[in-house]
Amino acid sequence: MLTPKLPARLGAEFLGTFWLVFAGCGSAIFAAHFLSTDATPVQLGIGFAGVALAFGLTVLTMAYAVGHVSGGHFNPAVTLGVAMAKRFAWKDVPAYIGTQVVAGLVAGAALLTIASGKDGFDRIGHMAANGYGAHSPGGYALGAVFLAEAILTAIFVYVILGSTDGRAPAGFGPLAIGLCLTLIHLVSIPISNTSVNPARSTGVAFFNGDGAPGQLWLFWVAPIVGALIAGATYKMIAGADEPAIMGEVKEHEHAAA
Repeated sequence: MLTPKLPARLGAEFLGTFWLVFAGCGSAIFAAHFLSTDATPVQLGIGFAGVALAFGLTVLTMAYAVGHVSGGHFNPAVTLGVAMAKRFAWKDVPAYIGTQVVAGLVAGAALLTIASGKDGFDRIGHMAANGYGAHSPGGYALGAVFLAEAILTAIFVYVILGSTDGRAPAGFGPLAIGLCLTLIHLVSIPISNTSVNPARSTGVAFFNGDGAPGQLWLFWVAPIVGALIAGATYKMIAGADEPAIMGEVKEHEHAAA
């Protein structure tokens, strides 16, 4: 099969990244905490577990929907990690990352527009931004957040590379990747509100304010460090693979995240 042209692949990356930020962060903004208006308030929100599942489902659904077009990265750290693993052409990295960041910002703007439709909504500190120290949900310090983000992103990229290895069961890559992202969020929402994705962090940081723009650097550096480590060491751990090239269409497994 022919490889889709770059504009088509970028369109798929835009759609996938938009959905990840819109639905993932949207679940945290609109549905994580929701009280009934009855005389006795009842918690109807989805909580941490629901938000974690929402992020996993965004990746799973879009990996199946457009992973065959672009490789389904939806994440600058993933793009760099799979390029480091020689699964993706370095020449296309800037275009992919630029598209992912723009898609995240468009999704963030859409979320703000919808959220502002409720009287009394205050965007400051309420846009599902990532943070450390006083801006960490659990008050975790910079070093702890950096380590968590780097480790979890590395594991994410290992799962992506392993589940799209030519030796892996065909067709199940998106399931493994989506469930891995769910697990990552179950672990780390209290630590950093979970990034492992610079486009996700950038997409809401500037709309959120409240220190998020100033802390955004960590949610670029830590995920990228983790992804590059995973990309550089995957073959050392798993041996030579038969990769489904991420960003190109092959006749075997090719969806990623």
